[in-house]
Amino acid sequence: MELLKNHFDVIVIGSGPGGEGASIKLAKAGKSVAIIESDALVGGGCTHMGTIPSKTLIHVVRQYSEEKKSRLFDRVHHPVKITTDDLMAAIKDVVGQQVRDREGFYERNRVEVIEGFASFVDPHSVDVSDESGNSRQFTADYFVISSGSHPYRPEDVDFSTPRVVDSDTILQMSELPATLTVYGAGVIGCEYASAFSDLGVRVNLINTRERLLEYLDEEISNALSYHMRDEQGILIRQNEEYERVEVNEDGVILHLKTGKVIKSDMLLWANGRTGNSEGMGLEALGIAIDHRGNLGVNEAYQTALPHIYAVGDIVGFPNLASAAYDQGRFAGAHIAEGYCDERLVRDIPTGIYTSPEISCLGGTERELTEQRIPYEVGHSFFRNLARGQITAHKAGMLKLLFHRETLEILGIHCFGQNAAEILHIGQAIMAQPAPHNNIKYFINTTFNYPTMAEAYRVAALNGFNRL
Repeated sequence: MELLKNHFDVIVIGSGPGGEGASIKLAKAGKSVAIIESDALVGGGCTHMGTIPSKTLIHVVRQYSEEKKSRLFDRVHHPVKITTDDLMAAIKDVVGQQVRDREGFYERNRVEVIEGFASFVDPHSVDVSDESGNSRQFTADYFVISSGSHPYRPEDVDFSTPRVVDSDTILQMSELPATLTVYGAGVIGCEYASAFSDLGVRVNLINTRERLLEYLDEEISNALSYHMRDEQGILIRQNEEYERVEVNEDGVILHLKTGKVIKSDMLLWANGRTGNSEGMGLEALGIAIDHRGNLGVNEAYQTALPHIYAVGDIVGFPNLASAAYDQGRFAGAHIAEGYCDERLVRDIPTGIYTSPEISCLGGTERELTEQRIPYEVGHSFFRNLARGQITAHKAGMLKLLFHRETLEILGIHCFGQNAAEILHIGQAIMAQPAPHNNIKYFINTTFNYPTMAEAYRVAALNGFNRL
């Protein structure tokens, strides 16, 4: 067996999307690369606790929910009640496939995978310790930190009980709760609230802000609130903060500062995330860590030490797997080729896998108004599309924001079934150079009929007719 060498051109810390993007890019550029992963299996939090498990859960739940709503339900077949064993089996299958795929990527590209926790000894050396307590030092000319993040846990909340969980531990539940309180209505909170509601769980969603997902276009945010309340039966409490959490034999009691008391079988804490930077020895190198555990980087993803880069959740916003992969790839390009086209990741789509989905790109109405940009709005409501009626996915809409004079697409906002897929049609046109990035493309293009893509033609005509 070949002995592991100690020096590499580049060492990547973390095998999530950012680490994968960086290591594969560098390996293909001819660099010797090692990737250090603290878990026994590659893939990082994205594969094992975050994006892949949660989206698999959401997909399985959506299939179950649609089967119950089928026009053939009560006539031909009756879907059985779903169990945690069903959910976990589906998640385990997909995660296993993802791990095998990534192991193959690293093997084919001759990326050395080292298991253990990495901490810096000096600017060019890291100590890697495994679960058995063994340690070994490795050196490199460059480093890419892609160690990810973990759910924020306040010290006064007891997470040792199975009744109080976060996004890393909720999928370890042994049975579905009858009632669930979700504290925090960000992306993770909204996605899990929506999924558990579709499973028949009574859900309380506690939002610390005035409206759901405030960074969204207000019309989309309001549509999500309406659908959650009226269609899914989720009880939403806006602009609330917790005072304390009480756990007893019967369940969890969430005491709010307004005096409200929320009782449920389980509490999902989904209020913020913290970068995985603790214990890495970064402060001794002069690399500052903020109050959320994140690292500051420049446009090329370099930290205070130019040969040490950081990508993905460890640098904070936008905290998306898609962005992390691109950031890693561009950091790799900067190391290998000396340049980095940061513009490619400036405008990235947001995908939120509630039921139904939300996906957005570009400016919101509020942002364009504040910037005094003359814009117009075009709508297409899914209830009016033949495909929406055929598939019974009538909830939702596509909203286009465009410049009144140049017709340039300024923002795309979609709420409805397959929104995360539908958005990419508009993204491709929005990314074109002027004057091709305008709504006339949708007006003059023939779309297959009936399709959901036809929403672009309808929305473009709706907006154009307002001029």
